[in-house]
Amino acid sequence: MNVIKKPWGQEELIEVNNNYVVKRLTMNKGHQCSLQYHEEKHETIYVVEGDLHVRIGDDWKVFSPGEFVALPPKIIHRMKAVDMDAIYLESSTPELDDVIRLEDDYRKID
Repeated sequence: MNVIKKPWGQEELIEVNNNYVVKRLTMNKGHQCSLQYHEEKHETIYVVEGDLHVRIGDDWKVFSPGEFVALPPKIIHRMKAVDMDAIYLESSTPELDDVIRLEDDYRKID
């Protein structure tokens, strides 16, 4: 398994092929990923552990273990862990480099 350290936690690439990608992500308490969207990539987020705060457009929603959300292309979104670390699975179409960052706490802006 390929583990990639991120300023907000880590992502583990479980499966990457021509049809889909599966990742296991850990969002550390008090951190958030980029405010972003994708041109083609469609992803589904499934929460495994902790509460994951997800911004979808301008609204924030909290997802608990066993809950999921689908994020189609062009939907602006961001994930955040507030009170505890959150672990979630991301299943998506295979466009790994399809990310447009609008805001980023760690200075990665496109």
